[in-house]
Amino acid sequence: SSKNMSGDQLKVFCGSANPELAQAICAYLGTTLSPAEVGRFNDGEIKVQIQTNVRGCDVFVIQPTCPPVNDSLMELLIMLDALKRASPKRITAVIPYFGYGRQDRRMLSRQPISARLACDLVQKAGPDSVLTMDLHAGQIQGFFDIPVDNLKSDPVLVLYLREKREMLNSLVIVAPDAGSSKRARMLAERLNAKMALIDKRNDDDNKAVFDIVGDLADNAVIVKDMIDTADSIVSAASLLLQNGVKCVLACGTHGVLSGDAVEKIDASVLTEVILTDSIPILRRENVRKSSKITVLSVAPLIGEALRRIHNEESVSSLYRYE
Repeated sequence: SSKNMSGDQLKVFCGSANPELAQAICAYLGTTLSPAEVGRFNDGEIKVQIQTNVRGCDVFVIQPTCPPVNDSLMELLIMLDALKRASPKRITAVIPYFGYGRQDRRMLSRQPISARLACDLVQKAGPDSVLTMDLHAGQIQGFFDIPVDNLKSDPVLVLYLREKREMLNSLVIVAPDAGSSKRARMLAERLNAKMALIDKRNDDDNKAVFDIVGDLADNAVIVKDMIDTADSIVSAASLLLQNGVKCVLACGTHGVLSGDAVEKIDASVLTEVILTDSIPILRRENVRKSSKITVLSVAPLIGEALRRIHNEESVSSLYRYE
């Protein structure tokens, strides 16, 4: 009798950075997380043991390099190394939030370009490709020599904002800095809204002066790729209210939320701040208790990308705007 040959199986692993997201992605795919021990040796070194056979498999490692960023990054590298040495058919590093992405050029002399170094480290650990989401700068894809898919969370956000029908008839999408303007323009087009830009410059006394470029509306949504200290969205919201906007929301893909960012948001004039679960912020009690923070899941989006990669289908159509 002929022996059954097994096809290349899909196997999903994760480190300790965001197992909640990994579980949700597996639920979307109708599979379960493959077992791996990711812990510490007595001296604090990272200990990884892959607990299932991966020979010939299509392997995905889900690990955003979010705070504690160095632990998350090192775990990812060591997991990739363990898997690479176990003869899988292919490894995809799934890094929903890419830490060190902001240090992508030298602003002053004698500074590092840590984003490039982080890319080199990931690539050296041996994945065949990288799947990430809303990179701080799209050009970071060019720091890799392997294929990179940079998903956009915008479809998830657009679906959510479209449900706020009472807002849509007088809506402006606001870019709080030049880096956010392209995304703001795309969202404005999807929502048939206006777009405005906050231009920051320093006056003769080196004080920051803010100018609003573009027409405002009754409702505004401030767009950023990540919300870290929340200072920029809180000050932008105050500026917009002073200029006649009635209701201000903010959205960002990655909720880094350093320090007392959540408390700043709760005390601010913002009505709502929309984030995703690329970073596991729902673990934090102050986020769960906040009446202003909404967390949308990107698990179906990333899960669908994984399904397409596994089936050798196009991923780009996921982040073109339908």
